Amino acid sequence: MSLMTKFLGAAATLALTAGAALADPAIIYDLGGKYDKSFNEAAFHGAERWAKDTGGKFKEIEMQSEAQREQALRRLAEAGANPIVMTGFAFGDVLNKVAPDFPKTKFAIVDMVVDQPNVQSVVFTEEQGSYLVGIMAAMASKTGTVGFIGGMDIPLIRKFECGYAQGVKAANPNAKLVMNMTGTTPTAWNDPVKGGELAKAQISQGADVIYAAAGGTGVGVLQAAADAKILSIGVDSDQNYMHPGQVLTSMTKRVDNAVYEAFKAGADLTPGVKVMDLKAGGVAPAMDDYNAKLVTPEMKAAVDKATAGIEDGTIKVHDYTTDNTCPVN
Repeated sequence: MSLMTKFLGAAATLALTAGAALADPAIIYDLGGKYDKSFNEAAFHGAERWAKDTGGKFKEIEMQSEAQREQALRRLAEAGANPIVMTGFAFGDVLNKVAPDFPKTKFAIVDMVVDQPNVQSVVFTEEQGSYLVGIMAAMASKTGTVGFIGGMDIPLIRKFECGYAQGVKAANPNAKLVMNMTGTTPTAWNDPVKGGELAKAQISQGADVIYAAAGGTGVGVLQAAADAKILSIGVDSDQNYMHPGQVLTSMTKRVDNAVYEAFKAGADLTPGVKVMDLKAGGVAPAMDDYNAKLVTPEMKAAVDKATAGIEDGTIKVHDYTTDNTCPVN
């Protein structure tokens, strides 16, 4: 070993021990990658915004398979990253196993509650935002039939589905709902071809507004809807721009804010459960120039009224994850 190699090794050790407070934050994206135009991409934009605002740098890992979850998490923790943010419920078991091994590292996980003293669990009230876009779907539909296409069939996505169904029925009790899940494995998040096929099947059943809560799979749903000249509803990120004038709205889930705030807190990240609900701006229908001509004054008034009702508690939207049933079908 050369003298220079020894010196660099000593310097690196010193940086990791004495400079822990200045460690770079890190993010691990769920399967589908950071450019999925949906959930992961929202997280990436939060990290990117933090870097732009602070001039800081962050580490990131895009996994290629389920087997890489623990390896990626340990690698970042061993490298001194702090905090480390994970996008997706599927990191739950791995984080429960890894977090105790790195008690001085702070972790944040989106969409799952992990009860460890160095973990912040960020959860959203997806049912509330989905209720609002359900109202919009029912009001925009000319056939009285609307669709929903979810990604992986898990309680979290049933949460989107159930809230949407409640909103649809609140606006039109006679509306018909056509619902499908893409699959039962993580590949369901990144199968736009299957998403397009499911959308076409729903369109053949009369659906003229389809809500996709399916990660990268939703890109295929939105494309199929645009091709058939019907309306779609995006999710997580604002996807209105993807097909201007044909995406009624997007149920935005501010994963970007969750990541930004975690990075900003750094090693001082507060452990525990953080709820990002409608009142806190965690979820909301996207309104912009791309869908302005689609959203009528009556639709906006209905959404505003429902928003006030949800926030003051007069409207109760069912949380499927607390009771695995849905009051409407």
